[in-house]
Amino acid sequence: MADNEDKTEEPTSKRLADAKKKGQIPRSRELNTFAMLIASATLLLMQGGQIGNGLIEMMRVQFQLSREVIFDPVSPVIHFKQVMIDGGMLIVPLVIVLVIVAIVTPISMGGWVFSWELISFKPSKMNPITGLAKIFAVRGLVELFKALLKILLVFAVAFMLYKSFINDLLGLSDEPVDQSISHALDIIGVCILILSSSLILVAMIDVPYQLWDHSKNLKMSLQEIKDEHKESEGSPEVKGRQRRMQMDMAQRRMMAEVPKADVIVTNPSHYAVALKYDQNSTSAPRLVAKGIDLIAAQIRNAAIGADVPLVASPPLARALYYSTEIDKEIPQGLYLGVAQVLAYVYQLKTAQEHNWDEPLPPADIKVPEEFKQG
Repeated sequence: MADNEDKTEEPTSKRLADAKKKGQIPRSRELNTFAMLIASATLLLMQGGQIGNGLIEMMRVQFQLSREVIFDPVSPVIHFKQVMIDGGMLIVPLVIVLVIVAIVTPISMGGWVFSWELISFKPSKMNPITGLAKIFAVRGLVELFKALLKILLVFAVAFMLYKSFINDLLGLSDEPVDQSISHALDIIGVCILILSSSLILVAMIDVPYQLWDHSKNLKMSLQEIKDEHKESEGSPEVKGRQRRMQMDMAQRRMMAEVPKADVIVTNPSHYAVALKYDQNSTSAPRLVAKGIDLIAAQIRNAAIGADVPLVASPPLARALYYSTEIDKEIPQGLYLGVAQVLAYVYQLKTAQEHNWDEPLPPADIKVPEEFKQG
């Protein structure tokens, strides 16, 4: 009982989808029965005369057998087969309408679903103790109430119909056969229609109850919602661990690019940005690594170990760090400043190759105002 009392939250979309896969959708047998009976009665009223005439014609043609046909072993079988075909053709429209109603009515309430789980064998369904518990449960009491209500309604309406049509039924014997059959079918159609209409009260009670019961059975507790969220989205601990692993992998890939860089622009202590430029390409220089504080120190150490030049330019380092993502080309506004740095790097390499005096690093690197960081 405590568990049921804790389930106060509406079911999530995932809970509803899982229930539908298992075939747990609202269904009302009373609505289905009512719809099929109404459809049958309506069709019988509309087609009653045609069915009656068909029966009369079938009996007139097929039941008037000559002596030769009767004593022929094959002919009676042929006539009987034809009778079955003719009779089947008379009720084909009724069968088609009932099949359509039997399919459409449940779909209109709970949608279309097919689940093998509903028709699979479950030993628990054979347990008599479980069956007795269901009988005395709330659902069992509701079913008992509906059954008693149907009996009372049908009995009361049938008694009124008997009082209303008894004289018409007794008078059928005085009518010609053709007329009496059509008249009888009309009476039957009207009686079925009125009896079926009386069941609308049961359907009006059953449909809201089935919807309410279905929603109640799928309600969830706050803990179940949290568990479902963890299961579908992943626990924060796992997601955090995955993010850390992804960051570590990205950092390792980035650090592997530092020895291949042409220059490292530094703050010089807080920022470090690694640039690479392919002189044979028309593309702009690319930022292959960047970092601040500890990562910046790691980039500087890796560059020193690989003899990659370091150029101190705090405004340019900060501008590159904030404006350019890793493995992306630098923005056009920083072309001039980066060109000054690369020109210095190429001069430095040339001087080292020829043992010339090293050039002075650029002292006044221009950075546009929109790229300056505080």
